[in-house]
Amino acid sequence: MRILITGGAGFIGSHLVDYYVKNDDEVVVIDNLLTGVEENIRQHYKRDNFRFVNQDVCNVYKFQGDFDLILHLACPASPVDYLEYPIETLRVLSFGTYSMLELARTKNAVFLLASTSEVYGDPQVHPQKEDYFGNVSLISPRAVYDEGKRFAEALTFSYYRKYNLSVRIVRIFNTYGERMRSGDGRVVPTFISNALNNKALPIFGDGSQTRSFCHVEDMVQGIVKAAQKDYPMPINLGNPLEYTILQLADIVKRLCGSNSEYKFLPLPDADPKKRRPDISRAKEVLKWQPEINLEEGLKRTIKWLRRKHG
Repeated sequence: MRILITGGAGFIGSHLVDYYVKNDDEVVVIDNLLTGVEENIRQHYKRDNFRFVNQDVCNVYKFQGDFDLILHLACPASPVDYLEYPIETLRVLSFGTYSMLELARTKNAVFLLASTSEVYGDPQVHPQKEDYFGNVSLISPRAVYDEGKRFAEALTFSYYRKYNLSVRIVRIFNTYGERMRSGDGRVVPTFISNALNNKALPIFGDGSQTRSFCHVEDMVQGIVKAAQKDYPMPINLGNPLEYTILQLADIVKRLCGSNSEYKFLPLPDADPKKRRPDISRAKEVLKWQPEINLEEGLKRTIKWLRRKHG
């Protein structure tokens, strides 16, 4: 297969690149490196089946050669990033998604949109199923990401309805693992980096809010299975085991052998109180469920961050 991966120098994107390159597929990555890291894909530069294009996907309208599959992951994905780049986030989720859908249509390629659990906002239904419409503020700072992804889903499904384009939509819940940037603001790399340096762990609110954490290896398998399945409806991908932020902090401290204290901070605007996927559809349609438990995944991530940052 010839595969185009937008945002392929990012965290999840680069792991997908690894998978398809090792599978001997021809992989083309488009990434403007706004938040992606070239080091994540540099190991493939000398391979004949890999090509990197440093470009903004919003400006890509034509591309030489055919594609069998387009994986659209390009977008700032952490709160630190999309709050710093709000306009860029909205552009890539609107113009960028449109550009890639048009490319998929002209190339007759399968199009997979990497959506997010953030489409559910601060949910009033728990756990979250795909038929829940969400509780999202249109004007909160987070709306650039939440509403941007909701628009991208609507646009993707419109191409399915109007052009019968073969589309996939995966809603990615909290994912962690190797290659996360320590300063990207997401809870797992923040906790690990601070714990390894015996710095205080920032706890927003009282730490009772919950999240569900899926290791990137499991997430890649879910995305690959979704790409292979002719199923246009959104599918939740994540780990249904739920932890409070304080529970996560305790586990990270123990695994790091850290003496870090907790620093409690005000809860950010529109921060979800609960987040856990119902993955019944993924189990039924994709025959997929995560296999790596939180402690094992955290040990891998801690090992990588130790090696990365000394």
